[in-house]
Amino acid sequence: MAGEDEDYVYDEATGEWISPADAAARAPAAPAGGVEVRDAVGNLLADGDQVTLIKDLKVKGANQTLKRGTLIKSIRLTGDPQEIDCRHDGIKGLVLRAEFVKKR
Repeated sequence: MAGEDEDYVYDEATGEWISPADAAARAPAAPAGGVEVRDAVGNLLADGDQVTLIKDLKVKGANQTLKRGTLIKSIRLTGDPQEIDCRHDGIKGLVLRAEFVKKR
């Protein structure tokens, strides 16, 4: 059979092995702005997602440190693949690097 030589791809969402043709059809489309923002472990981020900090971060100008494990709710993408805009208690205009967060 000709189809036996295909490499299959593991789909983590469904837990199934699927053919490359099916994987291409199921792949998520790029955001409207065309910029994909990924967290520290490679998960695709979108507006409104919740993220958790993976390390302690000193916030410039606020004399405050955000501790590892802090939950940040309702993020917004900025158009830069490395930055996300968010809010936290007492800190206005907080911009975090995507490499320091993990999708919740």
